[in-house]
Amino acid sequence: MTLPSDESGRTAPHQTGPQPVLLAPSLRLSRPARPLDRRVLLLGALAMVIGVIAGLTAEVLTLLIAMVTNLSFYERLSVAAVSPSLNHLGAFVVVPPVLGGLAVGLMARYGSKAIRGHGIPEAMEQIVLNQSRIPARVALLKPLSAAIAIGTGGPFGAEGPIIATGGAIGSLVGQSVAITAIERRTLLAAGAAAGMAATFGAPVAAVLLALEFLLFELRARSIVPVALAATVATAVRWAFHGSGPVFPMPNLEQPHGLAIAGYIALGAVAGVLAVGVTQLLYAVEDAFERLPIHWMWWPTLGGVVVGCVGWVSPHTLGVGYDNIANILSGSMAWRALLALGLWKFVSWVVSLASGTSGGTLAPLFTVGGACGALLGLAVTKLFPAAGLDPRIAALVGMAALFAGASHTLLTWVVFAFETTRQPLGLLPLLGGTAAAYLIAGMGMRDSIMTQKISRRGVPLAMGPEVDFLHLQTVRQWATAHVVTIPAGDSIAAAQTGLTTTAHKHQAFPVVDNEGVLVGLITRRELFADHIDIARAVRSLLKRDPVVVFDDSTLRDAADLMVQHDIGRLPVVTRIAPRRAIAIITRSDLLRAHAPRLNDLHRRDESPLGAFARTWSRRKAAPTPPPTSQA
Repeated sequence: MTLPSDESGRTAPHQTGPQPVLLAPSLRLSRPARPLDRRVLLLGALAMVIGVIAGLTAEVLTLLIAMVTNLSFYERLSVAAVSPSLNHLGAFVVVPPVLGGLAVGLMARYGSKAIRGHGIPEAMEQIVLNQSRIPARVALLKPLSAAIAIGTGGPFGAEGPIIATGGAIGSLVGQSVAITAIERRTLLAAGAAAGMAATFGAPVAAVLLALEFLLFELRARSIVPVALAATVATAVRWAFHGSGPVFPMPNLEQPHGLAIAGYIALGAVAGVLAVGVTQLLYAVEDAFERLPIHWMWWPTLGGVVVGCVGWVSPHTLGVGYDNIANILSGSMAWRALLALGLWKFVSWVVSLASGTSGGTLAPLFTVGGACGALLGLAVTKLFPAAGLDPRIAALVGMAALFAGASHTLLTWVVFAFETTRQPLGLLPLLGGTAAAYLIAGMGMRDSIMTQKISRRGVPLAMGPEVDFLHLQTVRQWATAHVVTIPAGDSIAAAQTGLTTTAHKHQAFPVVDNEGVLVGLITRRELFADHIDIARAVRSLLKRDPVVVFDDSTLRDAADLMVQHDIGRLPVVTRIAPRRAIAIITRSDLLRAHAPRLNDLHRRDESPLGAFARTWSRRKAAPTPPPTSQA
């Protein structure tokens, strides 16, 4: 057996016995991994298919919601889009939400409990715990239950269930072909992004949503399929509805500096509101948990509240995208804004906490937009010189509330732009959402998306980060002073050499006469009982060594250790013959995190602080006695 050739094609001289080889050909340590390869072509093709399916599914779900709405509130069979707020049921408007809640409860009890809630946390949980495998029944029951819940007056938008359904479709496609769990996660994220893009025609925001919620990484091999799926799904939407903005707004005027400061302050208020909204939602959910009845009946109780609120404020019923458009257009008076925002919040928080099938996006957009518009009107009335535009204030409030509640930033800045096509709103949006994210992030550890998962004991970190071990090379952290044992020496000689010299190492590279690595032996193997100490050390070698190159990353080394269940690796040069120049252990991998922790926690002294410290030392120093002059 010969050593593997290096990149120049050279090989080590032929040796007898075990030779150092790389036992993990999938890691390809001899050259850096390509960011894009043929696997991405496959994923991209599958993602585009998923985009088409998700786009068509969004249209079907929209028609189902319209059909259920017509049946529930107008007693007619039609798929024409209509708002339930125009019904003439009077007090009987309570009946459809109650029946809808009962139906959803039964479907969750006897179909799948996963259809409860708004879907994104459930998808995140499947990614973390179940290798992105979502059961097929969820892909069917989730849109059906959402159509019933929303069509009977539930105060939700269709986007949450569509995102969850798109993710389920991507997962099912990923389960039907031979791909890895990471690739299946990419397809799940592609389906979710396609669902959002098909609902709002916002493909860039959909890709960002997948990055911030589902992918947990920022790699080209993941972004490309997600982007293709979102693009195709948006094209499907355009084929049915055209390419106009979902929430058209009058043209805005460029805000000046004082107004920008006002929008940032408005975002900070939205951040405080986001903390309150999230905590209140889960407080109501905890209240349902304490009820002495089975959870199957909770959506029915939530339907009672939805119906009663709908009787008082009919515009809170159903999807309510028209409400968002009216808020952003500036056509609503302050009393209407106050009533809509308050009653929509009450209806949504009770209904969602009851465990029905619905989402968070449209309700929080409505509440945030109403709050932003109210604050904008108030500032305009009291301080006209501030120059706030209530329409921009509504746009900032809409995006900032959800950015704070979800602990995500860029998604909702881009989303607000793509759904309104108002570039002059970008700067206020960026400042307002950043302030909301800052305040909400300081006010609560978990977001409205992750708190439910965190309560179940599932660890989850939001946001893609670069693996620190990818930034460190083996040569930086390996132990360079290697104690080698000649393969031809007797076991007795090797034992004597180790006992007469203080060595703390637990494993030693075994080399031939030319210093080329032929194996690795542990202290336990060398000092084992009942071995013939007259034999050569070479006779104790049981397998070919697993090695790592000195210019490989620590991530490569860690992966090799896990894959082969070993605690140390000989470090060899990339150029043959491969001589052992160092050894790296698990302890070295842990030690390599010291600079990361140091950069994270150690604070450098500021120039002003250094000056103050020097000045205090000078003042504290004793004054030398005056010298006498002759």
